[in-house]
Amino acid sequence: MAEAALQGLLAVFTLPTFGYLVMGVLIGIVVGILPGVSGSFSLAVLIPFTFVMEPAAAFGLLLGAHSISDVGGSITAILLNTPGDAVNAATIFDGFPMTKKGQAGRAIGAAVTSSAIGGTFGALSLMALIPIMRPLVLSFAPPEFFLMAVLGIAFIAILSGKSLVKGVVAGGLGLLIGLIGLDPSTGAQRFTFGFLQLWDGIKLVPVTLGLFAIAEMIDLAISRGDLIEVKTVGKVGSALQGIKDTFKNWGLVLRCSLLGTIIGIVPGLGGTTASFFAYGHGKQSAKNGRDFGTGVVEGVLAPESANSSKEAGALVPTIAFGIPGSAGMAILLGAFYVQGLTPGPEMLTTNVWLVFFMAWCIVVANMLAAIICMFAADRIARFALLPGDVMVPLVLVLAGIGAYSYNDSLSDLVLLLIFGLVGYWMKVFGWPRPVLIIGLVLARIAEKNLLLSLRLFQETFFMRPISLVLIAIIILTLLWTIRDRRLRSAESVSVRAEGGMV
Repeated sequence: MAEAALQGLLAVFTLPTFGYLVMGVLIGIVVGILPGVSGSFSLAVLIPFTFVMEPAAAFGLLLGAHSISDVGGSITAILLNTPGDAVNAATIFDGFPMTKKGQAGRAIGAAVTSSAIGGTFGALSLMALIPIMRPLVLSFAPPEFFLMAVLGIAFIAILSGKSLVKGVVAGGLGLLIGLIGLDPSTGAQRFTFGFLQLWDGIKLVPVTLGLFAIAEMIDLAISRGDLIEVKTVGKVGSALQGIKDTFKNWGLVLRCSLLGTIIGIVPGLGGTTASFFAYGHGKQSAKNGRDFGTGVVEGVLAPESANSSKEAGALVPTIAFGIPGSAGMAILLGAFYVQGLTPGPEMLTTNVWLVFFMAWCIVVANMLAAIICMFAADRIARFALLPGDVMVPLVLVLAGIGAYSYNDSLSDLVLLLIFGLVGYWMKVFGWPRPVLIIGLVLARIAEKNLLLSLRLFQETFFMRPISLVLIAIIILTLLWTIRDRRLRSAESVSVRAEGGMV
């Protein structure tokens, strides 16, 4: 194994492989910055160019572009309140408030550094898991997938803000929106109201862009203000401060990287789930968890470290036995067959060096992306100084392109506008928008796996060992939330009482 790991590392720095890797990183950053255009898009576009390449060069280009696209997406999430992809949606909750405080450079520094650490952690985990890949992935079945989704829904209580009722209602609305379309078991129409465009359900990209990007621009246009409240954006010092914040909170970064890797290994959960889980964990475990959503750096570190580590995790089931761990891995699986490679025992025996090569590619790509974005952070952050009358049309055009290009459908533009108005209304009246996204993401995952669990294991599906562990985690999460809210209520009463005495 050590010899194969060294062979894979040396292959990364050979020519022209390293040149293709750098090219892929640059493409990935640009693609990530474009709202609604995910890393899967870059894979789909680049695969035709790999037909005549050697396997190492081909996977260097593809993994270089795909594994760091979330880094570019974090930049627009922080500066423009517009996630480059759905996996960056959790970053905007604290990243954009930091920009409005004049801390854009610090937020970008924290995001790219934690992303590099997360990607490296995931890749090293991939190397460590090579000998035990198959039994690890096969230990999860539909009951575990369902309970993971329930655990995500439990985080709604954590992210509800001051009003638990508003949070539960918003999360329930997200669940209902996620159920729009055809019933997976019967094919019956649900909430489609006769519109053919709704048969496939409502996609996450137009909803996310509408709730945050469009809603924020509506608010900016109505207020006739500028994007940031502080008219200075941090220079290099603020980016360096973000690096310091990352290492100061190294425990949070490593825990969220581990969480992202585990979720990436489980096929079907996806990077968006990893980001929201990590954000919920960060809010739950941080000393300043109550300040999440107001512009705290921990709220950037948690999701960014998770959504980078999940890519290496998603390679585990893809390589082990050809089950793609994410949408991007499904496309990458096509590249395996183009190169004449078969995932499974062959990859883990005769071509094990190539598996290590892929892991090293992810490590090097994340380091390169962090360096590139760090040196450009000061200039990139100055986009936040654009006046409102320039920012509004710019973001509207980017959001429109992102929503349309995701599915090439005009109906997505209509959904973009509808959810833009809904997001603005929610912002004005203090309804939490993040929990609606969580409900939407997890609705289909929970429903599909609940149906499969009942068919395969009947009503006792939750009695499996891993399922019982997940149930215990769900119960502990809810108990912690109830305790935390009671403490907050008691502190509030105490403060009011002291104020009255004074």
